[in-house]
Amino acid sequence: MKKILTIIVGVLLLITFSSCEPERVTISARYSTPVYERPTRPYGNYVWIEGDWYVSHGNYYYRRGYWSPPQRYRTWQQGGWVQTNRGYYWRRGRWH
Repeated sequence: MKKILTIIVGVLLLITFSSCEPERVTISARYSTPVYERPTRPYGNYVWIEGDWYVSHGNYYYRRGYWSPPQRYRTWQQGGWVQTNRGYYWRRGRWH
């Protein structure tokens, strides 16, 4: 019984962690960034986070940029298109 329970827990953990991996969709050509007006900075120390592409149901969609409070001792690294042998995929921006 203990062995079966261990196997079931292992399978459930494998399913959970494999589904947490971000979806990567490769496309043949990079998408153009939509043009829009940046809103006014709400506070003097806020940093602008550029717009980002995200994947939903196998397609890329654009999310507009926004102002964010700074994160102590960290800087924002903007996302960008990465070229591979199979095409392009979007590497999301992140704090580091």
